[in-house]
Amino acid sequence: MLTRSDFPTDFAWGVATSAYQIEGAVAEGGRSPSIWDTFSHTPGRIFEDHTGDMGVDHYHRFVEDVAIMAELGVNAYRLSLSWPRILPDGIGEVNAEGIDFYRRLCGLLVDNGITPFVTLYHWDLPETLHQRGGWENPESVEWFTEYAVAAKEHLGDLVKVWATFNEPHCTAFLGYSDGVHAPGLTEPATAYVVAHHLMVAHHRATAAMRTTTPSDDDRLGIILNLIPAWAEDSSVEAQAAADGVDAIHNRLFASAVLDGEYPDAVLRSMERFGVSDRVDTELLARVKVPIDYLGVNYYNVNHIAAEEGAPMIGQWPGADDAVLLRPPGHLTDMNWGVEPVALTWMLNRVTRWAPGLPLYVTENGAAYPDVPDADGVVHDDLRREYIEAHIAAMHDAMEEGADVRGYFVWSLLDNFEWWHGYRMRFGIVRVDYETMERTIKDSGRWYQRFLAGDASIS
Repeated sequence: MLTRSDFPTDFAWGVATSAYQIEGAVAEGGRSPSIWDTFSHTPGRIFEDHTGDMGVDHYHRFVEDVAIMAELGVNAYRLSLSWPRILPDGIGEVNAEGIDFYRRLCGLLVDNGITPFVTLYHWDLPETLHQRGGWENPESVEWFTEYAVAAKEHLGDLVKVWATFNEPHCTAFLGYSDGVHAPGLTEPATAYVVAHHLMVAHHRATAAMRTTTPSDDDRLGIILNLIPAWAEDSSVEAQAAADGVDAIHNRLFASAVLDGEYPDAVLRSMERFGVSDRVDTELLARVKVPIDYLGVNYYNVNHIAAEEGAPMIGQWPGADDAVLLRPPGHLTDMNWGVEPVALTWMLNRVTRWAPGLPLYVTENGAAYPDVPDADGVVHDDLRREYIEAHIAAMHDAMEEGADVRGYFVWSLLDNFEWWHGYRMRFGIVRVDYETMERTIKDSGRWYQRFLAGDASIS
């Protein structure tokens, strides 16, 4: 039996969200449009043309939402800041109303004993900067660094744990190669350039933040969606295909963050797509700085087979002959398998990459077709079982030597799930999208009992 007492007393138990997915109020408080506003308002891009205009109205309901967190008993909350709410022009003058919103939110969290874990960039680049070339423009490194410094200057007394980027793989390859995320481009060469600028920006911003309102309590890191790429079989072909996926999805970003370099397979892809002259590997090595922790987002495994001449998969350009297979067992609404053992595997892998580096599981959760009963309660046993199994898998990695210091359920609330719109429900709190009423689901109640020491994992 596994209980909360089997974890360190200072372990971070939290929930996670992101600004564009929940805040709404996209034209209030001095906020300017982001690339996701533009993308979601482009017909045919999002399921049933949903947008994040309303989100789940967190901008106006954050007091209620913090009260729900306090009721659940979490001691940490991972949120992201909206860049266009803080710097409506992307750079330059800071928006006082935007800063005031985040100060009130973070202050309320601190007053309730909930540590804010703040992510600077969860995909909402100001549209005004996209019109200047966005992440393809080398100047984006300085734009982001200016934003990071402004955020820390104005919030650093309340926020001590910072992440530069959330899932840069999604920004670069889903946004610029696969086309399913903003800005919706299908240009593999551009995706590699964007990935490089993101990595340089991470290091530059981290260095700048260390000298901005410095504190001994500051912890600066980044969050990567490290998804295992497992070959269908032991054949040379399948192994090569899986290795190609792994290089682009995982090792590109982990190596750039931890070592200030790119894997050989990635360098070959950059050369293949004609961007080697736009990727300054010497610059990356020069600006590389250490991180205080690494956030790991984990949901599923990519099962890979090899098929000669298979069409290139947009999010892994250069992973030749790779075919993505249906995972074994039952699937979540996202068509993802449920394989908690791979979380143990990945945490152990990162520990081998960077021995002693503190880790956080910064996102983990599942979308299921939640149907409330007559009383409005959601009996989401599958989500509860998913969370239980992954907490146990995380603990297994800790027993084997991984220095894991926190776990965050994705997500606190049902919300706008990017190109899936509002049809995918990840929350442990249900949101009625007509009334915005919040109702804690059974999974949330289980998490509450577990954190109170009244529930265990068998």
